[in-house]
Amino acid sequence: MALDRFFRRRRPQQQPGADVPDLWTQCPACKEGVYNRDLEAGAYVCPKCGHHIRLDAAQRVQVLLDEGSFTQLSGRVQPTDALNFQDTEAYTERLRRAQKKTGRPDAILTGTGTILDVPVTLAVMDFAFSGGSMGSVVGEEIARAAEHAAATGTPLIIVTASGGARMQESALSLMQMAKTTVALEGLTERGLPYVSLLTDPTTGGVTASFATIADVIVAEPGALIGFAGPRVIQQTIRQNLPEGFQRAEFLLEHGMVDAVVDRREQRAYLASLLDLLTRREVSA
Repeated sequence: MALDRFFRRRRPQQQPGADVPDLWTQCPACKEGVYNRDLEAGAYVCPKCGHHIRLDAAQRVQVLLDEGSFTQLSGRVQPTDALNFQDTEAYTERLRRAQKKTGRPDAILTGTGTILDVPVTLAVMDFAFSGGSMGSVVGEEIARAAEHAAATGTPLIIVTASGGARMQESALSLMQMAKTTVALEGLTERGLPYVSLLTDPTTGGVTASFATIADVIVAEPGALIGFAGPRVIQQTIRQNLPEGFQRAEFLLEHGMVDAVVDRREQRAYLASLLDLLTRREVSA
């Protein structure tokens, strides 16, 4: 063995199974590194540029609800491949991979809890599960959450994050638009408020159904909200789109959403809003 090879410095190799903590997250907007503890303390909003980093369903519950107040309702309904759908791979294989990644049966988490002591029923879409696509399970769980809210007399909050209807379920997915809309009528009949919180992104059949028929529609700063994507629209109409088109601030200016609320202020905002809508007495 040559001496230069013997004395050559070798890079340390990570041993298989070694537990190396991930302490930093790079902001996708400003590319700055943020210490994870600071990020969590700031509701996963970049402290340097204010970018709202996408959350999974569990993180959203953590940010919105009072600590320890969440009781899960969803999780008993499992998706099926009724059409034996296959494109580049079988739909069943896609489902298994998404379930393993997120630890939940489908792209939705529902339950009950409190926001600053205000009782609520909460449904949160999980973009990490197949882009938050809406299939039969998502529609069923949202309908059940609406029915539970109506039965218990609690306001309903739905947090959306979705690319739209799930193509692998075809017409069964599109039927969820009507199903969820009808289910929400029970809240109207009981005089209970329904608040929709639109996060990045909220598009397709979700936008065209339950996401935009709420009593109050709130959006996160910078969230992409629309039916078709801006690139598709621009290619169809062959015109340049206005700056900020389909972003939360643009939609607020044009009357599609009622408020754009920073994530760090959402708990206080929603608690005050629900106090007002339910005519609860606010303690001094």
